[in-house]
Amino acid sequence: MILAIGMCFFFWLWPGACTKDVRDGRVKQLWFGNIQLRIFLEALVITIIYTVLELFVFKNITDRGWGKITSHIVIASVFLSITFWIGIIRIYLTSVQLGIKMRVIGILCGLIFPLNLIVLGIMIRITLDEVMFENDKAILNEQRKADRICATKYPVLLLHGVFFRDFKYFDYWGRIPGELFANGCTYYYGEQQSAASVESCGLEVARKIKEITETTGCEKVNIIAHSKGGLDARSAMTDPEIAKRVASLTTINTPHRGCEFADYLLGKIPEKPQQVVAKAYNKALSKLGDYNPDFIVACQNLTHSFCAEFNEKVKDPEGVYIQSYGSLLKNHRGGQFPLNMTYGLVNAFDGGNDGLVGEGSFSWGSDFHLITAPGKRGISHGDVIDLNRENIPGYDVREFYVQLVADLKKKGF
Repeated sequence: MILAIGMCFFFWLWPGACTKDVRDGRVKQLWFGNIQLRIFLEALVITIIYTVLELFVFKNITDRGWGKITSHIVIASVFLSITFWIGIIRIYLTSVQLGIKMRVIGILCGLIFPLNLIVLGIMIRITLDEVMFENDKAILNEQRKADRICATKYPVLLLHGVFFRDFKYFDYWGRIPGELFANGCTYYYGEQQSAASVESCGLEVARKIKEITETTGCEKVNIIAHSKGGLDARSAMTDPEIAKRVASLTTINTPHRGCEFADYLLGKIPEKPQQVVAKAYNKALSKLGDYNPDFIVACQNLTHSFCAEFNEKVKDPEGVYIQSYGSLLKNHRGGQFPLNMTYGLVNAFDGGNDGLVGEGSFSWGSDFHLITAPGKRGISHGDVIDLNRENIPGYDVREFYVQLVADLKKKGF
């Protein structure tokens, strides 16, 4: 019993004893919380075993009395409770990988024995994996910091896709910009509207490119564009003066040939429901930064029919290095909501897809690369921009972008 109390007391009061090799402050707190929960489980087992031995094996009740045994149990319970609550609060506040779903499950199962211990064990495993993964990344970035492997000749311009914006407190690109910055990258955001025509967004991107090159004197930019952002970038480069200011264009999961399922939906859904959704969306996004949102036109510009016409009119400018990437989900259970829900629909019209865009639509430019990962999950349209901040086994999204930009540097861009 004394050992159980001592274990709880030691790790409750002295977090530095177990976090000295962890680099990041948030991860240190997560690591300490993880250790406290493991200590809680171990001390709980010791307490239960001790109590059983006292009552039924050694039968010390007569010699020691119920009072002492009860007091030991009460003291142990207090320290166990304190250790548990400090640990669980720490991981709830600091973990990224637990997600909302696991947090809710933890709350709902909190008083259901032994389900609560099973869920707690899962949480411990998830947070332990997160600590190890994040700490390894921090060490790697420390080791290569001086190399500045992402310090490209020209800055990077990140272009978001449709129905999202570059919000300050919810970065469209997740943890990617921070990782690029840690490795020497200078980057900017496109800040084009979330829902507007490709042509309109292309003009916004063109103005952004001109602004960056003129205010910084960098001459050119490297564009990395996700989804519709790739079409916006290609539209911007129809202006020869803007094309001269672009060193490279890398498109990520861009529907260069459109989405046939979008043609189908726009043709089947009655106009009135479309207008109701469009009105609500346009009203909301006009308050969040879009000056002239047009939900219907944005959807129409993602259709196979529109992109066929677009590709006929818009030709790649000479002197710009263009490459593309795409990823695939492996089944309807891959990825996270809502893209896993749309996988089947897209598959019926476009074949293999990332939850939104078919495989045949990704390829553009002189080089195409298919992003893969082991296992049965696959990589979704949102996974490639770290939308859910998820550490996917076999696919490190942050390192993917670090190596992508490092490769641009090696190419002289």
